[in-house]
Amino acid sequence: MKPMAPSKLVWTLGLILGIVGIIGNFAKVEMLSTYSYWFLLAGFVILAVGTTFREFRY
Repeated sequence: MKPMAPSKLVWTLGLILGIVGIIGNFAKVEMLSTYSYWFLLAGFVILAVGTTFREFRY
């Protein structure tokens, strides 16, 4: 298995979800605060899958 750079779309989506998760952890925004862990986890998983699998590159 050879890791590669994810596409811009996958990278941007993972980055946005990660930032939303961090903001939700530190700011008191009802929906973001409730699901901040899941946003951060989803962003990390998207980035990990995007660098691992060639088929996931959109």
